[in-house]
Amino acid sequence: MIRRPPRSTPKPSSAASDVYKRQALHYGTGVFEGIRGNWNEEKGVVNIFRLREHYDRLLRGCRLLMLDIPYTADQLCEITIELVERNAHQHDIYIRPLAYKSAELVANLKLQDLESDFTLITVPFGNYLGSDTLRCCTSSWRRVDDPMIPARLKISGIYVNSILAKTEATLSGFDEAIILNHDGHVCEGSGENIFVIADGRIITPSLEDNVLPGITRDTVIQLAQSELGLSLVERTIDRSELYLADEVLLSGTAAHLTPVIELDNRPIGDGKPGPISTKLQEMYFDIVVGRNPKYMHWCTAVSYTNLRAHETEADLVCRRLLEKKKGGGGG
Repeated sequence: MIRRPPRSTPKPSSAASDVYKRQALHYGTGVFEGIRGNWNEEKGVVNIFRLREHYDRLLRGCRLLMLDIPYTADQLCEITIELVERNAHQHDIYIRPLAYKSAELVANLKLQDLESDFTLITVPFGNYLGSDTLRCCTSSWRRVDDPMIPARLKISGIYVNSILAKTEATLSGFDEAIILNHDGHVCEGSGENIFVIADGRIITPSLEDNVLPGITRDTVIQLAQSELGLSLVERTIDRSELYLADEVLLSGTAAHLTPVIELDNRPIGDGKPGPISTKLQEMYFDIVVGRNPKYMHWCTAVSYTNLRAHETEADLVCRRLLEKKKGGGGG
């Protein structure tokens, strides 16, 4: 784990009490990213998928929440690569950067008064959804609207909305929830964007429907158009269109690309993964593990052959963060 040193000398207190006092813990004032590192056994490398795009989005969230972390996107990429090298996972991993309001104040709602911090961890990570195909339900919870909290950023507090929907779905025996917006139109899954395939076209909700502009969503859009030659439409989608679709597909960093075969106990199409979903899925998995030369620019390959001899993780953390702090660079 990497954590930026505090800007001022902490007050005498236990480590546990420091954590409990953090403003972000009480109010959800943080932004995060979920980044996949995909292990390529043949080459012995982890391929981090679209790393720079994730940090560009994280820094946009920092601007909104006035999180003044002193790093550029390039610097955050460098720190991430070095941490992945150091941890040397030989399997798929999840990379979780988090910028948050770190002030030890529990009754202050003024972002401009609160200091910020940054932390980064990597953990082993397998199949997020627990299944290669999904049975979904339409959630009774509605997606938050932009005038409430912007859904187009990964703001920590907003994910209570997704957690309520996901919990409702799984307690009812489904794999995932499909969330509607306040107008009753299709929005997304609890942590995934959604695509509807009908009559040879692929349709996805527009950003104005309060969806996250997902990085995997953008990947699917590009592959569908350039590789499969599909007509792609971004527009408002009615709930009933899901029942009548030929195929439905969820996409996300954690979820990858996963077909929905049933919604509200109704089969989608013939109740099996469709041909377009299957083709997109196969292309996507080849790309993210670094087996498609055409899309290697989306992958940051990290090997474990260049580690500094005898450097401990504590040494790494201090060295890299102090280097970046001295070098400057704003969020």
